[in-house]
Amino acid sequence: MRHGCILRAGSSQHTTRAAGGGRGASVHFAIVGAGPAGAALGYLLARAGGEVTLLERQTDFAREFRGEVLMPSGLDAIAQMGLGAALDALPQRTVARVALYQDAQPLFDLPLVIGGPRAVSQPSLLEMLVREAGKWPGFRLERGFTVRDLLTRDGVVVGVRGDSANGPREVAADWVIGADGRASSVRKHSCLDRERPTQVFDIVWCRIPLLPAHADQARLYLGQGHFAIVIPAPDGRLQIGWVIEKGTFGELRKRGVSDWLGELARTVSPDLGRHIEANRDAVSHPFLLDVVCDHIDDWSAPGLLLLGDAAHPMSPVAAQGINIALRDALVAANHLAPLAARPADPGELLAACQRINRERLPEVKVIQRLQSVPPRFMFQRTVATRFAVRRLLPALARWGVLPLVIGIAAHRFLFGTTEVRLHTRSTT
Repeated sequence: MRHGCILRAGSSQHTTRAAGGGRGASVHFAIVGAGPAGAALGYLLARAGGEVTLLERQTDFAREFRGEVLMPSGLDAIAQMGLGAALDALPQRTVARVALYQDAQPLFDLPLVIGGPRAVSQPSLLEMLVREAGKWPGFRLERGFTVRDLLTRDGVVVGVRGDSANGPREVAADWVIGADGRASSVRKHSCLDRERPTQVFDIVWCRIPLLPAHADQARLYLGQGHFAIVIPAPDGRLQIGWVIEKGTFGELRKRGVSDWLGELARTVSPDLGRHIEANRDAVSHPFLLDVVCDHIDDWSAPGLLLLGDAAHPMSPVAAQGINIALRDALVAANHLAPLAARPADPGELLAACQRINRERLPEVKVIQRLQSVPPRFMFQRTVATRFAVRRLLPALARWGVLPLVIGIAAHRFLFGTTEVRLHTRSTT
């Protein structure tokens, strides 16, 4: 692993440090990003007796999220944290069925397992996690803090520099955890960053009023050169993801929203197409997600760990990001929590982070490979892919083979590819 490659040394000017940060009885963790990975890990480390400063760029979570589907793997992670009842109280919808359409015609409609995926309000989920974390004395959340750089000393990360509500400030820590998402500032300023591969697609998201037939059903619409995802949203609307070739959104925007909605209505099933046409004025403003999907092999360096989308931004295919992030947090807690309530030992902490990396990377690689298949398939304009979409898929569906094949991949998306069990307990 490429440790010691962070070269710039940071100053100690205007530095704040939570109690215990290397000079007391517990480890001080500075976690950057209060998304699912950061908020969940902050809760678990504070519960284990660590000192946690959670730094969040936004001043609140009251904004629209797209990745709000918790698979059974993510639901299980929250239950293992002891927060299942708190989760049940949040705004949500259960997805009980999934249907696949090809050229607007149904191929199959399958019921999902009991306790299947749930679309859960992510603002509510994050507020719940930080509220629960705040019940532990070592936890502190600072909103409105934007990280600008890492503080280093002799090639070791010792904190972060950024802008707070009160101006520029430095936060020193025994260990920095970058959980600040797909555009991670921590990753960018570390030695761990690398150039990301270009993806073949982007997604345009919008929401429309709920269609009753969609109340508990997710639908996938396949066609040559297009792919749409429709799921019930926790706010009572339908969320639609229109998959487009990367770089074509500008052309789509020039044509106007009305033209785009017409094309979408012709792509989906007749009932949803009519619903879109009847609710044109109620469609939310389309939002482009510039799809990023990659992983770095080394998630840690002296004083630093990357986690969640900061280490491995996930494709939106099959709604894996939040679930993988929560599973990252559980594994990270298994290795870091036993060290949290005693004086910091940099060697032990680095070894723990390397174990986290080794334990989580195999699942990330498998899931990302599975996620890459549908877009590559849909945007290939060969005779073979045209034949597969128009002839082979319907035939496989009639023979009962397609649901079986998709079911094998779906099991991995639903439950993960490795067993993740939380071993830590609170200090009380």
